Amino acid sequence: MEFIRGQHNLRPRHHGCVATIGNFDGVHLGHQAILRQLAEPARLLHVPRLVMTFEPQPQEFFAGPAAPPARLMRLREKLLALSGLGIERVLCLKFDRRLAALSPETFIEELLVARLGVRYLVIGDDFRFGHRRAGDFALLTQAGQYHGFEVVDNYSHMVDGERVSSTRVRQALSWGDLELATRLLGRPYDMCGRVAHGDARGRTIGFPTANIYLHRRATPVYGVYAVLMSGPGLKPWPGVANVGRRPTVAGIREQLEVHLLDFHGDLYGKHVKVDFLRYLRPERRFASLDALRQQIQKDEQEARAWLTVRGVMQASPLPPAPRASEPPGL
Repeated sequence: MEFIRGQHNLRPRHHGCVATIGNFDGVHLGHQAILRQLAEPARLLHVPRLVMTFEPQPQEFFAGPAAPPARLMRLREKLLALSGLGIERVLCLKFDRRLAALSPETFIEELLVARLGVRYLVIGDDFRFGHRRAGDFALLTQAGQYHGFEVVDNYSHMVDGERVSSTRVRQALSWGDLELATRLLGRPYDMCGRVAHGDARGRTIGFPTANIYLHRRATPVYGVYAVLMSGPGLKPWPGVANVGRRPTVAGIREQLEVHLLDFHGDLYGKHVKVDFLRYLRPERRFASLDALRQQIQKDEQEARAWLTVRGVMQASPLPPAPRASEPPGL
């Protein structure tokens, strides 16, 4: 998949495509339905599929740093998901005051027509664009008739009688309803990142953790979860994760900490994926490290019981013990 960052990096060879436009935060089942609509037109027209998205997301830009909405995916995670669905090109535009002030007509004529040469466009049924969100499906259809491209509306994808949306996924995660989130996404909710060195407090109380910085202004999950972690050289491995600021040890930065069950090995520097399977409890402050240790033991027991019932624990054989010269990654 080719990633194009910014309109200034478009080249003549990028002219001609079928396209869709949106945030695609979460790449949920509704997004996947839109992307599937691009496949047949791309084949018939012999052009690539292109997804246009934005950084920061428009909601983040207008909300400002004081009250950012929780983001389901970092850009890297979004690109991985889109690549996995076979998308050939992603154009990421910087969302700033200039882009927000662009008239819908200019957006269509200069970007969609002149630079991209869009032949077929699929948009969501709630899509708005341009200054004051004045652009809509009707305007795009009219422009398409004039410039010679087809515009198709993707109607709402429904799960349990309700529309699938990124907002609904965020609500399910905030409620701790990971089963609903999985049905909306078509997969368990996950976060990706590189394992970094922490303060080693987990090891001192008997629960070493892999520390992953979130690189988000706001996280959609918060608390303690049963999870699976995977990555290069690591098959999906069960564990207990905490997402939050670690108030018992005066933490101030939100991060993801994962204690893998029955694991011995070195994970420092590895890029991993963490699938969130079950919500266990909210994060809270404990009076002492001993009280925290006792609660973590209970969390581990609950996670083991839930994972064992579903056959996850049996699916994870122990790896070879690390050599004495290896640093303990967990």
